[in-house]
Amino acid sequence: MHLSSADVDCYEVLQVHPRAHPQVITAAYRVLARMLHPDYAGEHTDAPMARLNRAYATLRDPESRLAYDRARVARATGPGPAVRVPVVPSSARDRRGTVLPYGRYAGWALQDLLRQDPDYLRWLLRHPSGRQFRAEIERLIAPQAVSTPRRRR
Repeated sequence: MHLSSADVDCYEVLQVHPRAHPQVITAAYRVLARMLHPDYAGEHTDAPMARLNRAYATLRDPESRLAYDRARVARATGPGPAVRVPVVPSSARDRRGTVLPYGRYAGWALQDLLRQDPDYLRWLLRHPSGRQFRAEIERLIAPQAVSTPRRRR
């Protein structure tokens, strides 16, 4: 029986949380592949391994994961009010700046994120997950901090 991605929740197949970091998804895939691979687990594991491979193929690529997440939200909410899912600006794909590989802004260039949600960028600067982007974020935020006076509380 062939299962489409609409029939199976990729996050359940990989046994990870929908907001899992890409490295967690990769680690979960490797552990489960070792358990389910026909060479190690026996002959009757072809279907589970194929399902695992499809789920991992969907979630390892940031663009396909974003598309899957949008479809998953649409299936969960059904017809009704639209749920706002950030759209990757086309300029993020064309620009050479750093692109976030994870989170609600996966696929966004830091420069686009500065215009869209500067508070998130400031949060990322302080958060451990943004450690690898700190130098670039500081460089992007510095001109803005000089040109925008801070409000007093």
